[in-house]
Amino acid sequence: MIHVLLVDDQAIMRQGLRAILSLQKDIAIVGEAINGREAVATVQRLMSTPNSVDVVLMDLRMPVMDGVAATRELLRQFPAMKVLVLTTFEEEGLVRQAVEAGALGYLLKDTPSEDVAQAIRSVHRGYSQFGPGLLQKMMTRQSPSPFGDMPPGIAELTPREREVLALIGQGASNREIARALFLSEGTVKNHVTHLLGRLGLRDRTQAALLAASLPPSPPME
Repeated sequence: MIHVLLVDDQAIMRQGLRAILSLQKDIAIVGEAINGREAVATVQRLMSTPNSVDVVLMDLRMPVMDGVAATRELLRQFPAMKVLVLTTFEEEGLVRQAVEAGALGYLLKDTPSEDVAQAIRSVHRGYSQFGPGLLQKMMTRQSPSPFGDMPPGIAELTPREREVLALIGQGASNREIARALFLSEGTVKNHVTHLLGRLGLRDRTQAALLAASLPPSPPME
């Protein structure tokens, strides 16, 4: 069972999410919060109970403490927790900050209900999750990369590692990458580990953001 905390200052949004997710047999809503500070306090309380929080659905614009600050604080205290941002198409700046704070990705608030449930399952397994459109919009802003200058390790990536990185940028899981490149999942996992190390990246989410700012790789011969 995946235990989820809903964090949004709008009651109607929380009610809608609860109604959607209550239909999923493998997802349980264990709490709600109306701002970031309440979210942190709720998680602190629940983590010592059987209803410990696995995934936080986090709004960004909230009073008292916003979603970026709450994400940063939650992951400082509970590094294994997964945060999935709830956002609108106009909030790409805050999304970038939340991802840099450790969120595994974002969902647009008008995402279809089945996709919301699937995204929760995906981030619970540790995969990044990016809804349509907003990642590309983030990458067209003035800075070509969320990391400033490109990591020097880019030049050291093999053609295969660049292909894996590109697929990570599309939100693909290791299994999906393995199918696309006709590799075993173990081989893909090794490629991911190597490229994260070479590029000095913390996780797949940072890799996905970097991948979106790179020019397309030439096809392998």
